[in-house]
Amino acid sequence: MSTTDGSAPARAAADGAEAGAGSGRDAIARAARRAFTLKPYAEVTMRGIAAAAGVSPSLIVKRFGSKEALFNTVADFGAAADALFAAPPAELGRHLVLTMVDLRDRFGGDPLLRVVFSLGIEDERTLLRARFREQVTDRLTAALEGPDAALRAELIAGQLLGLGATLSLHRPDGAGAHASAARLADLYAPGLQRLVDGT
Repeated sequence: MSTTDGSAPARAAADGAEAGAGSGRDAIARAARRAFTLKPYAEVTMRGIAAAAGVSPSLIVKRFGSKEALFNTVADFGAAADALFAAPPAELGRHLVLTMVDLRDRFGGDPLLRVVFSLGIEDERTLLRARFREQVTDRLTAALEGPDAALRAELIAGQLLGLGATLSLHRPDGAGAHASAARLADLYAPGLQRLVDGT
């Protein structure tokens, strides 16, 4: 029996291969983030996401259920916030830079920028911004001590978005693309740390 036909065994084998080696869920999420960032929600299709991820549409349905559920998954900043804020205040500035670079490398793009560049209809943009505020800015505000915590949190979030935008804008041949994460942190983290400290 040919393994390239559309039979149930062939589809099952293909889905099994797609699910292996971390290529399934992560690849789908990366492709979906790109799709929902670059196109309005109504123009994004499960078939298009599947093609970009190199998986079958049935695997997306199996992993996420529906396009709405997939959108809600990739419009969640909670995991990125967990990683970004997993350091004590005295070390947070440097940690933020190193983690942003690591997340970009691991997920093939900035985990926060979709809130800025989303082309969706107003309801989608509003949802993204509300989630960003709740899961990133408000959470950081609660963690900061001293005066103007909300303002400082907004400025820190803006600095992180700026870092991500700069690295994206000058990719792949810009100086930032060739700098180590440690060097980026050496240059960028002190300003973030001043905002964290409130000095």
